[in-house]
Amino acid sequence: MVRNRTIATLVGVSAFTLIGALTAADDALPVEHAECTFFGANHDKFVQAGARGFVAGRLVGPAAQQQSQASELTQAVAAALPAIPPGTRTGSLIDPATINTIDKYIFQALAENKVVPAPATTDYEFIRRTTLDLTGRIPAAGVVANFVNDTASDKRSKYVESLLASPQWVDKWTNYFGDFFLNNSRNTQIVRFADGVVAFNNYIRASLSTNKPYDQMAREMITAQGANSYTQGELNWLVGGVVTGGPAQDIWDQQTADVANQFLGIAHMNCVLCHNGRGHLDSLSLWGAQTTRQQAWGLASFLSRTDWPRTNVNPANPNVYYWGLLDNTKYKTDYALNTTTGNRPARQPVGTMRTVPPTYLGGQTPASGTNYRVALGQYVTSDFQFARATVNYMWKQFFGIGMVDPPDQMDLARLDPDNPPSVPWPTDPTQNWPLQASNPRLLNALAQDFINSKFDLKALMREIVNSRTYQLSARYNGTWDPAWETLFARKMVRRLWAEEIHDAITQSSGMMPTYNMGAVYGTVNWAMQLPEPVGTPDGGNGAVNNFLNAFLRGNRDDQTRSTDGAITQALDLMNDNFVMSRVQMARAPQTSLLAKAAALPNDQAVNMLFMNVMSRNPTSAEMTSAMTNLSTGTRSQELENLLWSLYNKVDFIFNY
Repeated sequence: MVRNRTIATLVGVSAFTLIGALTAADDALPVEHAECTFFGANHDKFVQAGARGFVAGRLVGPAAQQQSQASELTQAVAAALPAIPPGTRTGSLIDPATINTIDKYIFQALAENKVVPAPATTDYEFIRRTTLDLTGRIPAAGVVANFVNDTASDKRSKYVESLLASPQWVDKWTNYFGDFFLNNSRNTQIVRFADGVVAFNNYIRASLSTNKPYDQMAREMITAQGANSYTQGELNWLVGGVVTGGPAQDIWDQQTADVANQFLGIAHMNCVLCHNGRGHLDSLSLWGAQTTRQQAWGLASFLSRTDWPRTNVNPANPNVYYWGLLDNTKYKTDYALNTTTGNRPARQPVGTMRTVPPTYLGGQTPASGTNYRVALGQYVTSDFQFARATVNYMWKQFFGIGMVDPPDQMDLARLDPDNPPSVPWPTDPTQNWPLQASNPRLLNALAQDFINSKFDLKALMREIVNSRTYQLSARYNGTWDPAWETLFARKMVRRLWAEEIHDAITQSSGMMPTYNMGAVYGTVNWAMQLPEPVGTPDGGNGAVNNFLNAFLRGNRDDQTRSTDGAITQALDLMNDNFVMSRVQMARAPQTSLLAKAAALPNDQAVNMLFMNVMSRNPTSAEMTSAMTNLSTGTRSQELENLLWSLYNKVDFIFNY
């Protein structure tokens, strides 16, 4: 198919040009302690988090000396977006009743720093942004038209409610928490099998469908007991912490690290479970540098009576099994200091101490006779840090940057604005460690709102997307200073998830697939519904699987999801059969978007393609180019070219 004219006149700065230009490089520095989580491949990430601080809402430290990737990407995408037609900006329709805690603190910080925020989103931007962020889908063309034509002052908040109540919301956030809780059938350590993945996926889905309080979910996963991980989905979370090649303490340590990371935002716990923080975390975390391995053992001791038995599904086949979690059966003592081998340094007696009793981070210890994991679940979910970490993880999803970022690097000694650190900063001894959060009072206030809502995830998301802050445009009038991104003065764009790209193409083209994943996984129509990122959903040839992997969906093990660019993404958008099969008239059924457009006059056909794919009407320049092409070339081929070009435009592949 000849694309040159369509590319030049309609695509402009294409999505694949930006993807190629903004591909991130991983040039981590080799340093000492390469065996430690915080040194080696991800060293730069942790140094940035540790050295990062904020003074009056402004980023300071090494990261302040370079333009952030988020700002660079947003600037590039915003510059490539089409002009907004006069009269389409409708930010004044934001419901005044939704102005909330977020806006109070954000706009105060903007005023104090004399930063003018970006203008408000248009209705077209808002409906596409929120639909993608909350459901992972793009809005249907008819829904967009009705929304834009609605003049009610509360239409945005009402639309948010419709998204929160939709089954698509459940799909998106089941996928998110599947990533977050590392729900996979096979990883570098253990096998949970497809049955375990489906059981855990069903547990997450059912919890979200009933809007189960998030603290209840956390307690259920921390305290789960049972014999069969195929039928009791929540068992699979702690089972995911089982590691091989060492003593039981290695497993309890990893499970403890997962608790601290996912529920408290403290990935540094994985470090102090190997050695004291002093000498290892001094430039990364003030809290970590002051924390000892013995304290970490005290947290791990809450898991020290837990066993993870395996049961063969078929006694004659030892290679297929399910897992259990049981307490006080095989292990009946506190955390023992008696190891010399394994995945972590030896654990040996400290003076006369040969076992470490369970002790939470705040010094709490369970009463005699209390189940240790039940006590741990209660301590974790009643800890203010649980709410603060959850809010920060969610903030990252909606704003692209956490108030503490990366969100798993929270430094407990640098989060209280009423008790700031009074310790010299190692990278600049003339000043003390700065507070870590970009807006610590907002972070704490939003955490308190989350607690007050009884840990309602929908309430948290509602508060975020209804805020004026969330509804700021990605476009910025004037000169942008990258330091302002921590003030959240504009929308930071993001490249769509792999599943979102897949589903946007299938939905908009009107050519929906059916993927038969086998007896265990079942049949799905949407990539967002896939229970895990493995397998061949297209029935065996792996093409769709490869398309999804090109957009870096990760494997929920040693490859995390990423929205970085890659050359393979550009090639797939241009040439992959998954895309090409949906932009060729000869392969398009009568129910497809392309076939329907072909039956309309040229101007209506152009409008239909733009509204279905881009969730907006074409600009006058885009309409002129498209009409010229349709009237001077072979019409069917020019319609194909137009649809193909839309799938390669910046505002299709990025959420802005």
